[in-house]
Amino acid sequence: MGIFLDQNEVSELTGRKMKTRQIVALRQMGIPFFINATGHAIVTRSAIEGRKDDTPKAAWVPRMLRTAG
Repeated sequence: MGIFLDQNEVSELTGRKMKTRQIVALRQMGIPFFINATGHAIVTRSAIEGRKDDTPKAAWVPRMLRTAG
């Protein structure tokens, strides 16, 4: 068992076979994921097991581009 779900597990989780539909489904479910170079959704096991240690971090944004708040 690896750190990432395999493509069959992502398909089973989302109920979708097409990678674009998997991405839409993961976004709707609020499950964090990466998109690899081939356009496939990559989901860490910890993202669905409830652990927070391996979930994707927010992208870095330069301070001058951050919104004031």
